[in-house]
Amino acid sequence: MNRPTPLRRPVPFAALLPALGLNMGVAPAGALAGLLLGSLLASPAEAQVAVRGGTVHTVSGEAISDGVVLIGADGRITQVGPAASVTIPQGVTVLEAAVVTPGLVDARSVVGLSGILGSELPSDQDHIELSSAIQPELRALDAYNARDPLVEWIRDLGTTTLHTGHGPGALISGQTMVVKTRGLTVDAALVEPLVAFAGTLGPEVSRGGGGWPGTRARGVTMLRSFLLRGQAALDREGREGGGAGAPVESDLALREAVRILRGEVPLLITAHQVPEIMAALRLQREFGFRLILDGAAEAYLVLDEIREAGVPVILHPTMARHQGPLVNASFMTAQRLAEAGIPFAIPSGNEPYFPKTRVVLMEGAMAAGYGLSFQRTLQAITLDPARILGLDQRVGSLEPGKDGDLVLFDGDPFEYATRVCGVIIEGEVVSRECR
Repeated sequence: MNRPTPLRRPVPFAALLPALGLNMGVAPAGALAGLLLGSLLASPAEAQVAVRGGTVHTVSGEAISDGVVLIGADGRITQVGPAASVTIPQGVTVLEAAVVTPGLVDARSVVGLSGILGSELPSDQDHIELSSAIQPELRALDAYNARDPLVEWIRDLGTTTLHTGHGPGALISGQTMVVKTRGLTVDAALVEPLVAFAGTLGPEVSRGGGGWPGTRARGVTMLRSFLLRGQAALDREGREGGGAGAPVESDLALREAVRILRGEVPLLITAHQVPEIMAALRLQREFGFRLILDGAAEAYLVLDEIREAGVPVILHPTMARHQGPLVNASFMTAQRLAEAGIPFAIPSGNEPYFPKTRVVLMEGAMAAGYGLSFQRTLQAITLDPARILGLDQRVGSLEPGKDGDLVLFDGDPFEYATRVCGVIIEGEVVSRECR
């Protein structure tokens, strides 16, 4: 796509629209002179914000030219519509931007467990525990650092909801959770404490020795054995008359196996190559658990099988390096998944090098450059991940009753020169500097 020349401040944005070549249904220049903040940052309890955009992308419906999103004092959206039909109460914070979208939902990350310091501080890397290959009892909330600078960094680039936790690298490395990218403690940020159990199949866990698998077949066998132990515990519970949710064992790992088999919590399996993808699908058929495929670099080779299994995909970041298990990755896999009707999301992912994260907005932009439509790309980083993670009643689109999470842009979100000039989380203005 065309890349406009980067803009220099403090030129008013409205005056630069023709130079950007954008047609976004923008209101007169006086209504959109960049980013207008009507008051100081509001606390969540006092928040009442009106956001007016030249184009408001609701994601769940049609884009609105000269639209308004009104957020009530409870931090939830109360109205979305054309400016002519929405009355903005007097005295509220008013922000204006060229383009407004829902807050971005990062479908897969280790941010908060993996920090910004990297090798300079080994204790900054809590996303993988190598003492055992199967540890579903490890809780993400016990390791999440809400104050890590990475959290603020991705937030200021539009990510308001973050699915994070233990990363790839073990057969079951631990749990994942969902947080908002604000708050100074995990309790303040927490949305869901347990969303999935993170697993991996393939060369990444073929370490050999010390209880680790040495081959693909050994890895699948170890995972099957773990699930069979859980099935035996579940059967024993049934014979003894235990109800759903009743404790099964003092063994924490076995308790979590039972939760997987009951269908209470999905198993998210990182599987890049066809042998691993097919192994994950076979395990799902055998045990009937809820499966989310993660990574799936070679998914375009087995589209029919994935679609028939009814399994959603959290795709690898579009620009992930094509090496190792991702050697056959394609920039066009997102488009192919969309054409096949397979639910998918584009995440920031987990890189082997520091700071171990990408920017979900930029990964989406690259997918848009390789055939994915604007609307479908925006959906892949907002509403689709919310649906996969079971959060679509709260986030992912601009609708009354949903969380007041918005991102304000000074142009097309997927153009290189565009900046994020405001971020709102549940009605609180958490960022107002153009980045």
